[in-house]
Amino acid sequence: MGFLGHIIPVKGIEVDAKKTEAVRNFPRPLSPSDIQSFLGLARYYRSLICVLMQKGNVIAYASRKIKIHEKNYPTHDLELAVVVFPLRIWRNYLYGVHVDVFTDHKSLQYVFKQKDINLLHCRWLELSKD
Repeated sequence: MGFLGHIIPVKGIEVDAKKTEAVRNFPRPLSPSDIQSFLGLARYYRSLICVLMQKGNVIAYASRKIKIHEKNYPTHDLELAVVVFPLRIWRNYLYGVHVDVFTDHKSLQYVFKQKDINLLHCRWLELSKD
């Protein structure tokens, strides 16, 4: 089944191959301007994607493009933003229940143990603790 540019088979969520064909078939960059063109094309397809599941079944799916100011975020911040995004939009359903968050970004496992964090991280961590 296709949904928002993704394929949702029985085994999990996959990106629709038709949507990323331009990135896969892009010729090998040989100059700085070629690299900038490729990065611009690849950035076009970047989005924050999240799935709400209960007992192994998909209940809701959300996605949005990365905002202009978020394009300057380091990878760690973008990964944290992906965790915070569903917590914000589905928080009414999540209050008072146990929630497990799964991500493939290893550095996020230490995010609650960091001593020096910036204001944005502080706000995001407070939201996730709620």
